[in-house]
Amino acid sequence: SRRWWQIFRKKIRELSLAEIEKTIRDTRDQLLQLRLRKQTGQVENTAELTQRRKDIAKMETIRSEKLLTEAKSA
Repeated sequence: SRRWWQIFRKKIRELSLAEIEKTIRDTRDQLLQLRLRKQTGQVENTAELTQRRKDIAKMETIRSEKLLTEAKSA
């Protein structure tokens, strides 16, 4: 849902770069586990795979924005 993402995005923006990268790694691990479970037929909600990929992309965008702002201010 859109409202959930707005809250999530605000919380992600408050994190440090290291914390964002850890969150991205954790989400990638979740995605891998979902893919493995999908292969064995244990995933009922396959839309969750798409959502995890989108979450990763959004977090990477926020990380890139932070890197750019830090580079400009340095």
